[in-house]
Amino acid sequence: MFDFANTYARLPERFYARVAPTPVKSPRVVKVNQALAELLGADPSELSSARGAEVLAGNVVPAGAASLALAYAGHQFGGFVPQLGDGRAILLGEVVGRDGRRRDVQLKGAGRTPFSRRGDGRAAIGPVLREYIVSEAMAALGVPTTRSLAAVTTGEPVFRDRALPGAVLTRVAASHIRVGTFEFFAARADLPGLASLASYALSRHYPEAAGTGNDALALLERVIDAQAALVARWLGVGFVHGVMNTDNTTISGETIDYGPCAFLDEFDPAKKFSSIDLQGRYAFAAQPRIAQWNLARLAEALLPLLAAEQEAAVRLATERLDGFATRFAAEYVRVLRAKLGLLREGDDDRVLAEDLLARLAEHGVDYTVFFRRLCAA
Repeated sequence: MFDFANTYARLPERFYARVAPTPVKSPRVVKVNQALAELLGADPSELSSARGAEVLAGNVVPAGAASLALAYAGHQFGGFVPQLGDGRAILLGEVVGRDGRRRDVQLKGAGRTPFSRRGDGRAAIGPVLREYIVSEAMAALGVPTTRSLAAVTTGEPVFRDRALPGAVLTRVAASHIRVGTFEFFAARADLPGLASLASYALSRHYPEAAGTGNDALALLERVIDAQAALVARWLGVGFVHGVMNTDNTTISGETIDYGPCAFLDEFDPAKKFSSIDLQGRYAFAAQPRIAQWNLARLAEALLPLLAAEQEAAVRLATERLDGFATRFAAEYVRVLRAKLGLLREGDDDRVLAEDLLARLAEHGVDYTVFFRRLCAA
């Protein structure tokens, strides 16, 4: 079903917990992403079968699976939590697709893990379908994102404010390494673990940057570039992530964890979609600033690896972080130029675009509909 080629499982045991998914009562396939299955070298009809449902729900662990819950920490709404980890997700393993790219295959909602705390490790059908639909929409829009391979129901209820049908999402990602993964080791002053993680992440995601003699600095530079480009694309399609915590910020530059997220209707820079985000920390227009803030937390975690002397390490990190605004601005004006249909670059392109956005906000114009009608015109 999957031809696993696992590498993360070869890292030291403190990087994860080995745990099997918790079996469910009566799994049933709701949807299999046929094109993605074929890209991974899997047979869509096999995944859609009764046995496929057993694997996708976690009742059967396929041969070669790693079956790991990953350890990480994170800043959540600005407050640091030293241990989070996969509380309801289990990494089945890694698959090298027909395009030669390595991807994680993860079951989300597969039961309790050592990182679950008081959670039940389960997911309800509503959030599973939302993540399936929105992540695949983002992929179709050309925005770097995790993907959804399948959704299955479990035949068991989950209890939130009321009983809801349970479900499991099979999520596919370039990896599940986050800024919070680095924070996990930094918080424990685990320099060997931090160095191993930096070298692994660089070789996995940015192999062309390896070999400089400073893996941590090369990684920081590449992640800054990737996040600047990602957030520019978010703003281009009117996407509001909703919960841009450091544990939701990937090293690969993919969008991850579609919780309280949405696309703008009326253009409003202050729009937010999390009911607990009372101050608008993760509002639409705040996303570039928060991305830079999250990257600063990555830089802090990497400081011991950047240079032997702290002053030199801080200088290197600050120089790279200061470049984020320029990098983001260049990416964003490129996105806006394409949306406006400007075939040649002009010095006043950004001024033109910002004037337009100000008018859209003033009049509450539907963001997507406006640009669709502009295309038609």
